Amino acid sequence: MKISILVEGKTETAFKPHLVAFLQFKLSGRMPRLDMFPYDGRIPTTEKLRRIVEYLLTFGPARSDAVIALTDVYTGTNDFSDAADAKSKMRQWVGANANFHPHVAQYDFEAWLLPYWSEIQRIAGHNRQAPAGTPEQVNHNRPPSYHIKEMFRNGTCRDDYSKTRDANRILRGKDLGIAASQCPELKAFLNTIIRLSGGDAL
Repeated sequence: MKISILVEGKTETAFKPHLVAFLQFKLSGRMPRLDMFPYDGRIPTTEKLRRIVEYLLTFGPARSDAVIALTDVYTGTNDFSDAADAKSKMRQWVGANANFHPHVAQYDFEAWLLPYWSEIQRIAGHNRQAPAGTPEQVNHNRPPSYHIKEMFRNGTCRDDYSKTRDANRILRGKDLGIAASQCPELKAFLNTIIRLSGGDAL
């Protein structure tokens, strides 16, 4: 099984090793090949997204069995109102294709870090309380990344938050199942990979 995942470039760097480690544990003997295709900024939209998906599923000696697109709802534009809207639009752009699976981090990737708030406090050097509410419902106008950046800015670590460096530190040695239990969109993303690979869903 080969699965291609379209993702924002910094998310790939921060997330992929932890995703692979989690799936290797869950899919012993069934681990798929995961090829990530990172894009600077956001993943493609409209007709370009359709062309990329069709190419990955159709052409080349190592064509994919499935393609997943993983985007943030909060992209700096007003393209998406929420996770359901983002997934609906990606399906419309790609068209009827059973091997395409749209997924979303609502409102951004950092929502999946919020369940590890005590680790964020430790690294940032600040004891501020976690934002109220479930991680994926943190305010769209102040998305999860804003709260983490503010922690680092006001903490004793003296560094600004860096997704490629600090998300990796936050997730190191952590069980992604903890975040999945609090983040339905992350759970859905993980379950798509697990089901495609013949494993038991979370």
